[in-house]
Amino acid sequence: MQGKFALSSAVLLLSLIGCGSASRQNSALAPDSEPAAALLAHPEITHVFVVVLENAGYAEAIGNAAMPYLNGLAGQGSLATNYYAVTHPSIGNYEMMTAGQVITNNDGFTGTIAVDNVVRHLVANGMTWKGYAQSIPSAGYVGPDVYPYAQRHNPLSYFSDVRDTPAQRANLVPLTELAADMSAGSLPNYAMIVPDLNHDGHDCPVGRSSCTLTDKLAAADEFLQQTAAPLLADADFLAHGVLIVVFDEGMDTDSAHGGGHVSTVLAGARIRAGYESAELYQHQNLARFTLEALGLTSFPGQGETAASMREFLIPEIRLHPSPRKPPNPRH
Repeated sequence: MQGKFALSSAVLLLSLIGCGSASRQNSALAPDSEPAAALLAHPEITHVFVVVLENAGYAEAIGNAAMPYLNGLAGQGSLATNYYAVTHPSIGNYEMMTAGQVITNNDGFTGTIAVDNVVRHLVANGMTWKGYAQSIPSAGYVGPDVYPYAQRHNPLSYFSDVRDTPAQRANLVPLTELAADMSAGSLPNYAMIVPDLNHDGHDCPVGRSSCTLTDKLAAADEFLQQTAAPLLADADFLAHGVLIVVFDEGMDTDSAHGGGHVSTVLAGARIRAGYESAELYQHQNLARFTLEALGLTSFPGQGETAASMREFLIPEIRLHPSPRKPPNPRH
């Protein structure tokens, strides 16, 4: 009941302040189609959190009775109906979300990645970040898989910016720290939430040696509710945060646009309520948007040239502020 109440609270506020309201519409914006001079007119976005689920196509998730919480968020927040992963298998999709490029398609990769990435941009702009990973062996862990923790699903752990700097490596923390950070009022600006293999839709739920896709997705939805509902009930995050739920890749049989059709849902008070877009988006667009929503103006890899996803923000939010023109002199 607590999760349902949290969702209801979030839904109520979203419904009250989200423009675009109950009727769904499509109006994608090219990167430069809005005036760049407009300022943030309402409480600015200070938190962008991304939850990544696994291996289910759009049709398997949206409208699936086994995922009532995800579909509740999709119905009351924003839904990208034409969003595609970039590759198979998993790891390249996570790299695109955080580095704007695919570095490897080897899920067993354990090396260090030195290319430009979201951490580099966040740190350069004085912003905070964390990777909240379920079942990670310890804070600061950058090693290989320890089941059910999967390193390939924790892309921030590969970057040289993290591995080579103890202070940054310390931002890789167990998921249990999320509740403590909310309680302390110390949520980071950017976070990636990484469920383990028993809770992200990849493997069977805990204690099950065999199961169906429906069972996997039901467990993922339960995880999502337990994790997202408290966030959306947190006054600071709800007012100033954006929650993005995205699947890394579609079904193995779907290679459209590289990695198949997947669902992406956005929620929070700065997100348009009851809105969907049929514009084509992929993980490089997400790499841009996660930083752009925080006010950054440079992005890693393909994020630099990817179309903005700012159509999902309520119209009061404007990005890329520029100096105001001086007033006309009086005569």
